[in-house]
Amino acid sequence: MSDFDKRYGDYLAYFNKRLEEFCDKLDCTPEVLRRSLTYSLMLGGKRIRPVLMLAVADAIKTDKERVLDFALALELIHTYSLIHDDLPDMDNDDFRRGQPSNHKVFGAANAILAGDGLLNTAYSVLFDQCFKGNEYVSAAKYICDCAGVYGMIAGQSADILHENDEIVSEEDLEFIYSRKTGKLITAATVTPSILNDGKYFSELKMLGNKLGYLFQLTDDILDVEGAFEKTGKSLGKDEKEGKLTGVRVYGLDNCKLRVDVIGDDCIRIIDGIDGDTSFLYDFVNFVKTRQI
Repeated sequence: MSDFDKRYGDYLAYFNKRLEEFCDKLDCTPEVLRRSLTYSLMLGGKRIRPVLMLAVADAIKTDKERVLDFALALELIHTYSLIHDDLPDMDNDDFRRGQPSNHKVFGAANAILAGDGLLNTAYSVLFDQCFKGNEYVSAAKYICDCAGVYGMIAGQSADILHENDEIVSEEDLEFIYSRKTGKLITAATVTPSILNDGKYFSELKMLGNKLGYLFQLTDDILDVEGAFEKTGKSLGKDEKEGKLTGVRVYGLDNCKLRVDVIGDDCIRIIDGIDGDTSFLYDFVNFVKTRQI
């Protein structure tokens, strides 16, 4: 096992313990609501955003315990977005992480409510943090803004708007990348900075933007040549639905070249951060070469 794999596993275990505590304390009525919430939360996955937040906290010496519930809120928001993204009127995907999507198990109406429930509960988790001080308020607001109409929601809306565009636009693609994927990843990199007097704020914001771009670019590539057994979701849907993707704008081979370019951009940003950044360097390579 590599040092990266071990550290990733440690971060994952640390976060999953908190997530399991959260799920164990959920006491919703009716029972179907609790089951639909926990079903999607416990489907597994790499927990990339919480792991990244914890790793950045370590790199800039922010106490991981201070960011843990922000990581929890971020994962709740991300999971809600996946539930809604899979719905018939959105991407209409029957699988998520190799298992039936929430709406295939509980029905579309319950899936909508599960997503709504996770979003509102995430805001409640963030609100609880606000009692701890001004920096916690700032961090909570930053995550909310990244998730809202100036962030992820705007990206999702643009993603739908530009389906089947006859003329593809790089500017529209970059808007989708930066909001739909980039904003929540930026929330992961920036939150530890906000809780630590803004340490490396500009660098970490830029890193989040670049990592979000890199993640979505590799996602577009995997939709073309990935394997269901690894990705756990339906493939080939982007082209079928006329999605505005990197592959459609640049072509598959040029997308692969851009992965290297954006990855190098990430490395240069990390070079400017003084601390134990070895995991962050490896994290960039993990995103570049991911098969999931």
